[in-house]
Amino acid sequence: MALLVSVPAVSLAEQGARPNLIVIMADDIGARELSCYGHSIHRTPHLDRMGREGIRFDTCYSTPICHPTRFEIMTGQYGHHNNVYHFPGRPGGPGPAEDEIADHYTFGKHFQKAGYATAHAGKWQLTGEHPNLIRECGFDEYCMWAYKHNLPEGVEHTGSWEGKPGGKTGRYWHPSIVKNGEYVPTTADEYGPDIFADFVIDFARRHKEGKPFFIYFPMALTHGPQYSTPDTTTAEADKYRNSKDNFEGCVEYMDKIVGRISTGIDDLGLRENTVLFFTGDNGTGGNGKGQTTELGARVPMIVHGPGIVKPTGLSKHLVDLSDIFPTLAELADAPIPSDKIIDGRSYAGLLRGNEYRPRDWIYAYLGGKRVLRTRRWLLEDNSPRDFGRLYDCGESRNGTGYRDVTASKESEVVKARERIMEILADKAVPEVTAKDKEKDAVKQKRRKK
Repeated sequence: MALLVSVPAVSLAEQGARPNLIVIMADDIGARELSCYGHSIHRTPHLDRMGREGIRFDTCYSTPICHPTRFEIMTGQYGHHNNVYHFPGRPGGPGPAEDEIADHYTFGKHFQKAGYATAHAGKWQLTGEHPNLIRECGFDEYCMWAYKHNLPEGVEHTGSWEGKPGGKTGRYWHPSIVKNGEYVPTTADEYGPDIFADFVIDFARRHKEGKPFFIYFPMALTHGPQYSTPDTTTAEADKYRNSKDNFEGCVEYMDKIVGRISTGIDDLGLRENTVLFFTGDNGTGGNGKGQTTELGARVPMIVHGPGIVKPTGLSKHLVDLSDIFPTLAELADAPIPSDKIIDGRSYAGLLRGNEYRPRDWIYAYLGGKRVLRTRRWLLEDNSPRDFGRLYDCGESRNGTGYRDVTASKESEVVKARERIMEILADKAVPEVTAKDKEKDAVKQKRRKK
């Protein structure tokens, strides 16, 4: 095994201490928005550094939209096992009162049972009744952006609104925050992402001694509305001016938040025994999100932990978000109960520099459609009624140089089609009809009025 860098003679990990674990999931950002994934304008120095010092997976899949992704990452299961393929009430999605996350075995519940102190910060956006829902999912504490219907009984939001007052509460400037069941009034100069980062660092500080901690931080950034950040605001009006021109600043402030948390862990002396995962929930809003394509499913995946994670840099191995739960569990030496179905595969061995059996394929789904990727082949927009589009990707991982071979009769293409259909055989998705889509389009149009 290769020697790890920047590790003391006997690290906490080598002493057998269970690692602290932090999972950060950015909102609405595909892999190619980061400079370490090839973006020529966005500056993401903190994530770039973490990718160099740890491991950066070139190809990681989420689902193409946030609701099923949040179920997948928390349960380690695909839709055919957790029964969530879309937003509630959308074609292929559960009914509004069905398949609530608290009914599932989540990584919060798992680490709580394993003796970890657990916390959630940021965006929740899953159905269920507050204030107990997040705790029911296994988190001791939380600090969340709260929709109006998430506020404690009798509480009126006193901060900003996204759109018309009384509609959707603000998540950025003068945000709506509920912490451990209590509404937290904010000021016009307070910025939601900073409040969440402060909570994460404070939780780590308060649990520096004693039991290890697990923190799940689904961020608000970079989801719209795209307002100015503390680094780009020049006038008060900027704070509520929704513009695509602010996206660059939002990406860079997201990176800054990750850097703050990483530095905070260093300052607490926890660097050698903490592993930080960074990923996204779906492709970029307006440029991939909601599409059953690689652009819709490919998200960043960076893992950093100098005392535990081998400094591999770029990895061509395939991973998806179902792998996070079992990877965390193996790192913590906390086996998942054998009666729990887990679709993901742990890559803890790879992180540690040990033997690792790579995945042959990764998978994404939305409503009644599927995406499947092997090392060479990519199938997009597959449904029970339509095979979709097949690409020969060669050695490429970033969408360039792919060859459309959907209609090809070449023997290796035929074999690839057969192998892909074998993999998909036990991964059913709902049949979504044109009538279902038409009804949904009418509902969405009414909501926008």
